[in-house]
Amino acid sequence: MILQRLMKDYGGFDHNKQSFRIVTFLERRYPDFPGLNLSWEVLEGMVKHETEYDVSDAKDFNPDIRGNLEAQICNVADELAFTAHDLDDGLRSGMITVPMLSGIELWEIVCDSIGWHGTTLDDLSRHRIIRRLTGLAVTDNIDATITRLNQSRVRSVDELQRLPYNLTGFSEEMRRRNRQLKDFLYQNLYRHWRVMRMAVKAERIISDLFTAYKVEPAILPAHVLQWAEDRGLERTICDYIAGMTDRYAIDEHRRLFDAVFLP
Repeated sequence: MILQRLMKDYGGFDHNKQSFRIVTFLERRYPDFPGLNLSWEVLEGMVKHETEYDVSDAKDFNPDIRGNLEAQICNVADELAFTAHDLDDGLRSGMITVPMLSGIELWEIVCDSIGWHGTTLDDLSRHRIIRRLTGLAVTDNIDATITRLNQSRVRSVDELQRLPYNLTGFSEEMRRRNRQLKDFLYQNLYRHWRVMRMAVKAERIISDLFTAYKVEPAILPAHVLQWAEDRGLERTICDYIAGMTDRYAIDEHRRLFDAVFLP
């Protein structure tokens, strides 16, 4: 979000488009062309990746047809991974407790399926619950996808991509249960005061770095500053920051703004 705001006057920023930019331009692995040697189908799948938070922009990849089956599977896998891992992180951190999950249908189904009905969650039980949650969701997705595939009577990849809906996805019952769990996570984890504090800190770090590099480009590493000749300064800064890990960005912020931190 913060890079979107910082880049709004310089071509914008979108994390899906940035992933595509990495594999088609930023990565240099071959002497004759930029990017990686990926197939059309892989690139199309990346461009057409979509979730409730991401809207694909596939103007150069047959925008009138849907992503291929593998791309649709990745959409569901992405959503499932986020939900399962975020629940795991919330429980492990203590920001989510077992009593808070009372009435969450999917949670209760998972706990019943492994015979766990405690109030204090140890690490082993937490691992079992998250593993079973993932397994139930994967199984449901496979079964629902097979059902829709048979009902659609498609005979080719082209026919599949021209359907007015995605074949891959959860059953209506699992989608409803998953929606309830996601709404719970939004209210109790993503909007938790500790998470919000870290989000504010992260935005501050990225904003400070962007501004510092823009005001004095000479503080950029020499090899990064060279990119600006072709990309422009703001896009160069954006590419550099977007490629940072959390730890690297924090350390870079300290190097620039902490007087006692060595460069």
